[in-house]
Order: sequence, then structure tokens, then C-alpha cells
Amino acid sequence: MPFLSDALGRIKPSATIAATQKARALKAAGRDIIGLGAGEPDFDTPENIRIAAKAAIDRGDTRYTDVDGTVALKQAIVAKFKRENGLDYKPEQISVGTGGKQVLFNALLATINPGDEVIIPAPYWVSYPDIVNFAGGTPVPVVGKAENGFKLSPEDLDRAITPKTKWLILNSPSNPSGAAYTRDELKRLTDVLLKHPHVWILTDDMYEHLVYDNFVFTTPAQVEPALFDRTLTMNGVSKAYCMTGWRIGYAGGPVQLIKAMGGLQSQSTSNPSSISQAAAVEALNGPQDFIPKNNAVFKQRRDLVVSMLNQAKGIHCPTPEGAFYVYPSCAGTIGKTSKGGVKIENDEVFSNALLEETGVAVVFGAAFGLSPHFRISYATSTEALREACARIQDFCAGLK
Repeated sequence: MPFLSDALGRIKPSATIAATQKARALKAAGRDIIGLGAGEPDFDTPENIRIAAKAAIDRGDTRYTDVDGTVALKQAIVAKFKRENGLDYKPEQISVGTGGKQVLFNALLATINPGDEVIIPAPYWVSYPDIVNFAGGTPVPVVGKAENGFKLSPEDLDRAITPKTKWLILNSPSNPSGAAYTRDELKRLTDVLLKHPHVWILTDDMYEHLVYDNFVFTTPAQVEPALFDRTLTMNGVSKAYCMTGWRIGYAGGPVQLIKAMGGLQSQSTSNPSSISQAAAVEALNGPQDFIPKNNAVFKQRRDLVVSMLNQAKGIHCPTPEGAFYVYPSCAGTIGKTSKGGVKIENDEVFSNALLEETGVAVVFGAAFGLSPHFRISYATSTEALREACARIQDFCAGLK
């Protein structure tokens, strides 16, 4: 349509949102659907956080706030970064947006010029390359091989850096793989980055608290303080605090960058919801004891899903360190034909056939930049996961 902007041609709809919407539409039409595409906890927002939001409404905190966050929320974020990550920020170094996606969008649009390159380890969250493209930059995917736990190697990072490299985006624990970098693994990457002072680091720590098996989370600016002044450390309350719909993300970084992001936000959405900000203050300052309780449930679900998928013919599923996703390979199914007569040519065909023939909705791996894989979110009931994995086993057993 010639009326539309050319810039829209540089982005495509989110594959994860598309999979979730398709599953919802089929379910609304009466199909027996188990949706494993949505990346959001099935637990309710903790009661103390909901109470704080209601109290904000009752005291009249329903008006515009400062564009990039209230003083109270910025102070809570400063305290969180110090308490949990050993990072010293001032309130003027904090930006709050309507979800982590807006924070990333602001940062990239505020800094990328045509020709700038952004290194994105694959598999990656589907939005990273599209936001870079929209900003006029060039995404540079670098595959983290399955045999390396889907993690970027320092050698591959070093080879990918050019004079045009503006950012490295690092997401740990990862969406879609659940892979998380140890302190030693991060140190090897930060040693490479020290050699390239023109490269900035955008670290997406949204799944920071969702780690298992005694894994210890660290973030790049914490591991290598010399990178602090060229790192944007992004996080939010969506995942660990079960607040996806509240839409609060935040970041800490250099004052000049934070001001630029705020200026962009002032001409787009302006401030995030005042009620959501009040809830986020309570989330960060209040009791944290529900997080390990939720994690214990997530770990049980992870172990169930990994075990059952590894019993499916043609599927291999590694055990991730964090988040609430698994990223199994379906290489053993490629070239075979389903009971419904569909030849499995790639992971997208596999995922579509799985949905049509069994009612299990997953997201195909090509959307995340690494095939042949698919992503499952285990942030849903154990009963649903057990039934879904049984259906996947049956589907794979029927391939000829």
C-alpha cells in the first residue's frame, strides 16, 4: 500500500505474538488447543503488589508522571541495582519505559545511524533484529552453537566486530534458549569488548531471577566495571514478578544516553502508567520470597518437559540454565511425513503441522535465527505441559 511508510517494510510482525494469537483464535473456534507460545508466567501478580496499585488509585496517583519514571520508582531501581548487581547508578541514570521492549526501542533508535551494525547472538529474541532494522541499522547475527549451550564464544564475537559495530545485545538468561552465561563466560566476552572501545553493550537481564540448579546470575557491567560507562543494563518487572500486563521495563546507563532515550519517549508514549509504576515500586522494594517458590515450580516443569521431549522420536532437548523456555532440536524429524500427510521440510512446517494435527502451539526456530529448532514456554500448568508433551511424542512417533 503506497500510503504506508517505507520503514514498515524493514520490520515484520512478532512471530511469538503471531503464534499466541493463532492459538487463541483456534481455541475460540472450539479447537482443543494447548498454547506453549506465550512468554509469561501463569502465576498471579503477588498480592502485596496488587494492594500497592489499588492504594495508588485511592490516593489519586492517576495523573501524568515524569516522562521516564517517577522519583520513587527510580530510587527503587537504583537500590535494586546496588543490592542485587553491585552497580552504582544515580536517579538521572535511570530510564523507565512501557515494558522492556520500549526501553530497547528507545535505546536503539536514539543511537543507531544508517550503516551501524549491531551484533545479536542467535538464537535471539525475535524483536532485536527488527528494531535494529527499523532504526536503520544492520543486524549481525552470530550463532551460539547448540554444542556450546547456544552461547556466543569470545572468538566468534571478536571476528564479528568491525569498525561499524555500534552495539552488542546480550540476553542472559536467553529467550528463546534459556541459556545463561556464567561469570567466567561473561568475563571472556568482556575481555574481547575491552579491546574494542567503540562497541557498546546492551544487556537484556529480564530473566535475571529465573535461574535454576544453583546458577549465580551476573551482568556484564558487574563482571567488568571498566565497561560500565558504555553499558545499558536493561531489566523489568514482567517475568520474575508476574507483571507482564503492567508494562514496566527499566534500564541504567550513561546520563547522555538516558536523556536521549527520555527525549524520544517524550514524543511517543510519554510516561508509563502511574499505577503500574506504583506497583513496580512495591515489587522492587517489597518481599522477594515468592520468587524462589515460583522458581521451584518452574524447575519441576522444566525437568518434566526436557525429559518428555527427549523421549520423542527425532527430538533432542538440552536442559537450560534459566528463563522458562526450552529450545529443542527437531532435526530428526526433517524429511519425514506426518500422519496428516505433511512433509516436514523445516521447523516452521513442523510447528504448523504440530498445531494443526495435535493442537499444540509452539514457535518455530527460524523466527529466532537458528533452525531446525522450536521454542516451548513452560510457564503454564504442569498438567497442560504433560498433555502437550505426550501429544508431541505421539506426533513424532507417527512420522514416517
